[in-house]
Amino acid sequence: MYQRIVVGTDGSESAGKAVEAAAGIARSWGSAIHVVTAYRPSDPGMGSFAGAALADADADRLLKEEAARQIARQAVDEWCGGLTAEAHAVGEDAADAILATAKSVGADLIVVGSRGMRGARRFLGSVPNSVCHGAECAVLVVKTD
Repeated sequence: MYQRIVVGTDGSESAGKAVEAAAGIARSWGSAIHVVTAYRPSDPGMGSFAGAALADADADRLLKEEAARQIARQAVDEWCGGLTAEAHAVGEDAADAILATAKSVGADLIVVGSRGMRGARRFLGSVPNSVCHGAECAVLVVKTD
């Protein structure tokens, strides 16, 4: 039923629960899994167009991208053994990164953790809430907290 599953992780224990659940579903259905880690690219600022500032911002972006890629790869290594799995590092906020990846890979299912769906974050917006409202496919919210 599900051929392509997308799940996000920030490397936390609760996000790991979501990846583990997504991997279990992928095993059950023989699905490919795409593990996404978001990072915020650097903004050199409007008033700083000097070459050095732009080079520093680019170097910072590359460091953040590589760190995000390592987090996603670690999740793939830990939970996705034996699956067709791909790690993604996306330079957007977490919800947008998950949604963009889901769209680009043609996901049938997005798996997110429930962290952030209680308390003040529930009203101010959370990754699970934003993903649920923006997804073009099924979304499974896994209890992770």
